[in-house]
Amino acid sequence: MSHILVTGGAGYIGSHTVVQLLLDGYSVVVVDNLDNASIIALQRVKELAGKQGKNLSFQKVDIRDKAALEKVFSETKFDAVIHFAGLKAVGESVRNPLLYFDNNLIGTIMLLEVMSAHGCKKLVFSSSATVYGWPKEVPCTEESPLSALNPYGRTKLVIEEICHDVYRSDSEWKMVLLRYFNPVGAHPSGRIGEDPHGTPNNLMPYAQQVAVGRQRHLTVFGTDYSTKDGTGVRDYIHVVDLAEGHIAALRKVSDPKIGCEVYNLGTGKGTSVLEMVAAFEKASGKKIPVVKAGRRPGDAGIVYASTQKAERELNWKAKFGIDDMCRDQWNWASKNPYGYESTENNTENNNNNYNYN
Repeated sequence: MSHILVTGGAGYIGSHTVVQLLLDGYSVVVVDNLDNASIIALQRVKELAGKQGKNLSFQKVDIRDKAALEKVFSETKFDAVIHFAGLKAVGESVRNPLLYFDNNLIGTIMLLEVMSAHGCKKLVFSSSATVYGWPKEVPCTEESPLSALNPYGRTKLVIEEICHDVYRSDSEWKMVLLRYFNPVGAHPSGRIGEDPHGTPNNLMPYAQQVAVGRQRHLTVFGTDYSTKDGTGVRDYIHVVDLAEGHIAALRKVSDPKIGCEVYNLGTGKGTSVLEMVAAFEKASGKKIPVVKAGRRPGDAGIVYASTQKAERELNWKAKFGIDDMCRDQWNWASKNPYGYESTENNTENNNNNYNYN
């Protein structure tokens, strides 16, 4: 059985990926500082994995704590690491760039140092389409010019460069850097989904909060782009498809021929903000009041992926469309209107199943 360390595995994309890893027969250790995640997500992951749930363990660790990370690696010999841990709110990164450089960059450097010291040199890294900045041409290919427009995007870009440099210095490393576009949706069971702490930064979590009555309206930033309805166009991808992309990437780092490779994970299709809102209204049966506002600085008009490289080399392709994404997002939201918090005081919030440092 392969032993996989997943950093940030209690978060949105991490928890969905951990379910898939367990169901595919991997043994998984999750480390997470729970800054923007809930332990309840992992308890539900364990439940969704059925009898494979016994192969999941959790340690509350901040990856900047090198001694704690060393302890995790000394207890288990890992075959590979999937690295999700990091802060991800664009607006917050503009207001507090040092927090992002400290958390995302220092954390990743610590992780790579500890991996190297323990002879674990296979990494799947959670990068982002923000590294394309405001693309002059779409779809974005892996060779498109790179330009981060905010501190969050810069941390992803710098980490990619660090990974390339580490590989150039030591060819034993095998790395896959996944640039993903706009993850939405939830597990079809409705048991796990996106539950941002504080005010959501992304379209769909905000729309779902409007639908369940937590927010009064949805603000749409920018209605004068050169698009069919004037609103920004993005490549929305179902989080379950994204999780499958990480399994494909994990298989790829076992390929002796791979060095440090970059892949886009998206659908290859652009959908406007208003099209997405309409699809969510249809799925939820709720009217989403929209307030139109000016463009946000740094927001690109149209961004979507070329996915040919991932289809060809990872043997991976997104299966779900926006109707599936909205259906599953609403299923999660309607069952968990206040996210994991609504179950915080019940027996589900019993952490005894997990190994804490």
